[in-house]
Amino acid sequence: MAWYDEAVFYHIYPLGLAGAPKDNSYEEPVHRLNTLLPWIDHIKQIGCSGLYIGPLFESGSHGYDTTDYKKLDSRLGTNEDLAAFVKECHNKGIRVILDGVFNHTGRDFFAFQDIKKNRENSPYKDWYCNVNFYGNNEYNDGFSYDNWGGYNLLVKLNQHNPAVRDYICEVIRFWVSEFDIDGIRLDAADVLDFGYMQALRQVANEVKPEFWLMGEVIHGDYIRWVNEGTLHSVTNYHLHKALYSGHNDHNYFEIAHTVKRLYEMGGNRPDGLKLYNFVDNHDVERIYTKLNNKAHFAPVHILLYTLPGVPSIYYGSEFGIEGQKNRFSDESLRPELHLEDYKDAVETNPCTRLIAALGRIRQETKALDYGDYQELQLTNRQYAFARNYNGQMVVVTVNNDDGDTYMNLPAGNAAEYIGALSGERVSVNNGRIDVNVKGNYGEIWIPVTDGAPEVKPVEVHTEQLSQETTPTQEASSALEPEAAAGAEAKQEQPQDEIPIVEKKVEVVVEDDVKSELVEKVEKVIAQEPQDVAYLPVEEIVAMAEKAMYKSYEDMTVPELQASVLAKMAQNGPINDQMRRSVADNVYHDSLVNWVKSFR
Repeated sequence: MAWYDEAVFYHIYPLGLAGAPKDNSYEEPVHRLNTLLPWIDHIKQIGCSGLYIGPLFESGSHGYDTTDYKKLDSRLGTNEDLAAFVKECHNKGIRVILDGVFNHTGRDFFAFQDIKKNRENSPYKDWYCNVNFYGNNEYNDGFSYDNWGGYNLLVKLNQHNPAVRDYICEVIRFWVSEFDIDGIRLDAADVLDFGYMQALRQVANEVKPEFWLMGEVIHGDYIRWVNEGTLHSVTNYHLHKALYSGHNDHNYFEIAHTVKRLYEMGGNRPDGLKLYNFVDNHDVERIYTKLNNKAHFAPVHILLYTLPGVPSIYYGSEFGIEGQKNRFSDESLRPELHLEDYKDAVETNPCTRLIAALGRIRQETKALDYGDYQELQLTNRQYAFARNYNGQMVVVTVNNDDGDTYMNLPAGNAAEYIGALSGERVSVNNGRIDVNVKGNYGEIWIPVTDGAPEVKPVEVHTEQLSQETTPTQEASSALEPEAAAGAEAKQEQPQDEIPIVEKKVEVVVEDDVKSELVEKVEKVIAQEPQDVAYLPVEEIVAMAEKAMYKSYEDMTVPELQASVLAKMAQNGPINDQMRRSVADNVYHDSLVNWVKSFR
């Protein structure tokens, strides 16, 4: 049993929460990380015991283009600020996990800059994959190289190079010695070399007792990554998708099937595959935006906190804020927030009150940390299961229907059960309990024993969460309108899929030029692909916006080229070399991979 087996995580994207500029000017440090210190008490108040915060280290833009692994991003402050922040977390009993972006670096990283300067004579020419001094790229470096997902801003490290491995292992030791961190989340773990990850695990085992390695993995058999030799856990995207679509479709079979498959993957043991569970994060839409019926916020989170795995809350979602993913920017998913705007949220906001209650229940109920999983009852709209540990049988019930429902369920040896959220008591008769489950809600039934924790009933009025939104209505937050992201609510697909919307979408431009511009775009779509790259930027963006509600796979080559260029335009001016690179790429599958690589 380790600390992470009992953890509830809070996830912060610091550059967004602290309101840092989009681009790094590498000037004097601005101590924005210190403005996040008050959030530590909030994290503890809502029952979280771990903080995953990142990326934190010097980068050129969004944090994943690292330029210095040993220096806090200048937009956030100094190394002393980070050491003090971690120390304060530890003082409050909160463990700290940082983002480890070890698959690639930014172009300003010292090794890449040395290659630009010294070319074939650089001692770092083998630090990256397939450096070719006979090639070129859109930056006119005079050489080419492998990157992450087709995006040359992210230069792929050669993980087979012993010097690279030694350097990254030294970085981990540095982070522990300088900042006393408790673990690392490996970015893009699904494309990391397994031998590389095994080397990182060896370092993790050495630097600190119970040092935790968690990896970002989207699809696949998670047990390939989660084992004694590689990682402790990975991101549970399978369950993430099932939790929101299972409610939107009134299909608890999807959720139960996903849980059963993952549980079997771990050998039908609660400790066999302990995954990092979440309902939203910095790369996907907010759960409150994804849900068609906002009242389902309650049963979704009851499942998040009670199913096998380690639960995590993404900053702001405990307030029920919106956040819609945009094809060309993730800024709406990573907003600046001010804690003073939510100072009474635990008392006044049912979303926050529910999250705080679930955090407390999770901390007090070891069966939810270590118990095995047993499905008890399943229909499209009702779902019940048990978590059994040390003779204690905790029963969880959820209901995605608008009306109340009754369930007759197996129970443990206790004479009586109590609802951990409602405080309602039910007697055990012939080894079973009869329970009422409210519409769009759920309950955690705990056996009443001597020494059982005191139950503090939680008043969560689900009707306050049940406002309906459509893709054309402006969405607001659950209970805090001032905290709304102002995005349109629509159901999100998994991270690697793009929603397909059949209705026609107008190009977003000024009315007096709209018709003329739309006509130009229509003509360009029918032209040869090479013509697209040389359009004026505003026409490229218009064309990309017109195509944005198709899946990438369904786009034409010109539409994909326009989408790639529009994403490039967000990072700075498009030069002739960049236009030529896009114009020369007329291969549909290659363009699909390229456009998906942009963060």
